[in-house]
Amino acid sequence: MPPPNEESGSRPGGRPRDAALDEAIILATRERLVRDGYSLMTIGDIAADAKVSRPTLYRRWRTKFDLVVDALDYGFRRQRDSYTVDLSSMAPREAFTEAVRRLDPAYFNPDAMVLMGNFAGEAIRTPELLGILRAHAVEPRVTLVENVLAQLQDSGAVRDGIDRHTIATMCFGSYFAAFYRGENRDEIPEAVVSVLWPAIAARD
Repeated sequence: MPPPNEESGSRPGGRPRDAALDEAIILATRERLVRDGYSLMTIGDIAADAKVSRPTLYRRWRTKFDLVVDALDYGFRRQRDSYTVDLSSMAPREAFTEAVRRLDPAYFNPDAMVLMGNFAGEAIRTPELLGILRAHAVEPRVTLVENVLAQLQDSGAVRDGIDRHTIATMCFGSYFAAFYRGENRDEIPEAVVSVLWPAIAARD
């Protein structure tokens, strides 16, 4: 008989899986990804952290990779609402600053910068992980900045002909530069915009 904190879905009768237990495993996986990285973390460690048996975990996910994909998607789902900015009540420069603020990898997850570094270290061994991160955590953020700049161009606040892609990439990279230089990321949005805005704002 399985321990009382384990899932009921494997018992006769086909009762549904325990959502709280699923989340405990997902959260344990995310913590291990930060502390150990993908290559060093083990299913046994995750099961121990989540206080479940290995069979309980394997009934849900066949491989470590499958589990990690779901653990990443858990975080992505919680962040998707941040990938849009309502400009209706903002001045143009304020809207651009807010978009740059939401580029911060740690906007929702304070461990995100370490997590991204760990996945970059897997680029040779498990490139699929970096691809998932790029598609779900990087591109939506830089696209947000590009879209805000396009809206500001449409409104006449930002001049035509600017390279939105490069501007968004530079803004995103500023967070990594600050991380490696040991600087405060909270000051990045205003500091970056103060440099870029005079170059991109439409002239009267």
